[in-house]
Amino acid sequence: MPDSKRFLHPDAIARISRLELRARYIVEGFLSGMHRSPYFGQSIEFRQHREYVAGDELRHVDWKVWARQDRLYIKQFEEDTNMRCSLLVDVSNSMTYGNGPLNKYEYACTAAASLAYLILRQNDAVGCLAFDDRVRQVVPVRSKRTHLQSIVDSLSVATPADKTNMKGILRNTAEKFPQRGLMVLFSDLLCEREDLIKGLRLLRQRGHDVLVFHVMDDDEIDFPFSGSMRFEGLETDAFVNCNPRSLREGYLEALQEFLDDTRHGCAKNGVDYALVRTSDPLDAVLAQFLSRRMGIQRKH
Repeated sequence: MPDSKRFLHPDAIARISRLELRARYIVEGFLSGMHRSPYFGQSIEFRQHREYVAGDELRHVDWKVWARQDRLYIKQFEEDTNMRCSLLVDVSNSMTYGNGPLNKYEYACTAAASLAYLILRQNDAVGCLAFDDRVRQVVPVRSKRTHLQSIVDSLSVATPADKTNMKGILRNTAEKFPQRGLMVLFSDLLCEREDLIKGLRLLRQRGHDVLVFHVMDDDEIDFPFSGSMRFEGLETDAFVNCNPRSLREGYLEALQEFLDDTRHGCAKNGVDYALVRTSDPLDAVLAQFLSRRMGIQRKH
């Protein structure tokens, strides 16, 4: 989908102020660019064959049957509405950082709303939970198309505040969404690593599939700063005045250790992990989600 990427880049997306319109724009543009994608139509299951009649779409012809019998048969499908997805969005203060068109909070909300719209288009059910040190907004899992507005509203009013209590939030999530499903976490993961892994492990023990989108700004990954600077904490009152060049090597080493430990902890507990930059086109998030969903379907 090469042509759609420039329209799904954060620079273009940021010009659309309303989150619901932004989500619809992203998903419709994404789907229009993937009409030949193996992901499309994965919300339906094969039921039976019937003989081809004039007017049937050729894309539904089972060519393997035709090769064996020299007769055209159509695959009939039935909708699979069994998937339940819960979107967990970090709205702590650290998510407000950003040096691009979308900060981490805006990017995470946009990605979550886009996933919600995509899921509802496929007749599946989706809910949402926004959190910092406590649960700020909860939207139950529903499958009605009109449910998107409830999710968008919950993300729009969840103004970033306080720190992240990841272990407590994930435990709370397991209680609020007891029915097994897919949990999708959007966060910068700036929390105690042990708490994060324990929380993710709990969700897996409760039978949930878990996908983590680790949202980071380019500055946090590349550390491009130079000259005398003052760094201030977003979730503490701490600050440091320094020459960033003298810190860069040590910072990047610590960052790599953090990323490696996080990936390892997720993999060890059967959690899918994806590092996402706020400069990445939004179709990357949608494609990784759909790829994950196909993996779940193959597993079941």
